[in-house]
Amino acid sequence: MEVAFFLHLLGVAIWIGGMLFAHFCLRPALAELTPQLRLPLWESVFARFFNWVGTAVLLILITGGFLLMQYGGGHAAWPLHAMAGLGIVMMLIFGHIRLAVFPKIRRAVQAQNWLDGARGVATVRRLVVINLVLGIVTIGTAVLSCGF
Repeated sequence: MEVAFFLHLLGVAIWIGGMLFAHFCLRPALAELTPQLRLPLWESVFARFFNWVGTAVLLILITGGFLLMQYGGGHAAWPLHAMAGLGIVMMLIFGHIRLAVFPKIRRAVQAQNWLDGARGVATVRRLVVINLVLGIVTIGTAVLSCGF
């Protein structure tokens, strides 16, 4: 169980930490660039980061399911079900970003359609903020339910 818990937390750290870095550090730094430089860079960053997040999501899903079963499955305490539910919502949002929004950004960059590319990046930004909030609430739920 310790290995599953470690891998679960590692996946969470990669995902939440990556979103925090991208939103609060990378985004403001790239804002100074022209769209012709900024958008291809975003497309490249997203391509790499989404592979990491996809792996983290699978890791979180597998280890989270395993841990939930270890703590009673359907009879587990409500905070565990809340964390699972929030995690599923976050994964669905990520899936939308990766499978619907990112391909539009990629096509816009390839066509040098900077306006559509910027719209796609703005959509990703809004969805990342939602996932960051959900992720922080999920972490808070985990910590507060431990009884420390």
